[in-house]
Amino acid sequence: MADDEQDEWELFQQEMAGVERLRQERRVALGLRSGDSRDSSLQQRREAAVNPAAVDRNILSELEPPVLDPWYILDFKRPGVQNGVYRKLRQGRYEQEAQLDLHRLTRQLARRELFDFIEQCHELGLRSVVIVHGKGERRPERERSGVLKACVDYWLRELPVVQAFHSAQPRHGGTGAVYVLLRKSERQKQKNRERFLKGRLPPDSR
Repeated sequence: MADDEQDEWELFQQEMAGVERLRQERRVALGLRSGDSRDSSLQQRREAAVNPAAVDRNILSELEPPVLDPWYILDFKRPGVQNGVYRKLRQGRYEQEAQLDLHRLTRQLARRELFDFIEQCHELGLRSVVIVHGKGERRPERERSGVLKACVDYWLRELPVVQAFHSAQPRHGGTGAVYVLLRKSERQKQKNRERFLKGRLPPDSR
C-alpha cells in the first residue's frame, strides 16, 4: 500500500473511532403474507384450476335414495332398445364379460367403484356386465345392502352409456345382482365397420 493510501486509511480509522455499526433487520422473502388465512385455500384453488386431474369427473348423485326391499326386482330399459335384446338380457343369456362386487363397501366407495367400472368397461368395448350389490337378507347386512341396491338402481339410470339393466337370474345372484347392458363404444363401432367392409368390394372394382 502506498504512503498516501496508508495515511488516508489511518485518518479514516481515527474519524470512525467510537462509531457503532447499525444492526440490519433480516429481510423477509417475498411471497404470500404469513397470517393471511386465505393463502392456503387460494393456492389450492389455483392448483385445482390448472390441474385437470384434480377435477372429479364422477357424475353420479351423492343423494341417498329410499332403501329397497331385498326381493325388489330392478328393471330399466331406455327407448330404442329392442324388446328381444332386453328379453335376452333379463334371461341372463348374454355372456357376462366383467363383474363388480360392491359387498361391504360404503355408499361413497361404491359410488366411485361403480362409476370407474362402467367407464372402463365401455372404453374396452364390453357390452354385458354384472354388478353384485347384495340382498341384505341377514339382519346385520340388510340396511347396507338395501341402500346399495337402491343406489345402484339410481346411479345406473344416470349413466348415458347404460342402455338397460335387470335383476339377475338365481344362478347369477338373483335380486342381489343386476345385469347391465352397455352402449357400443366408438372402438367397438369401428371394429364392426371394418368387419362389415372386409367382405365388400370397393365400388370401382365391380
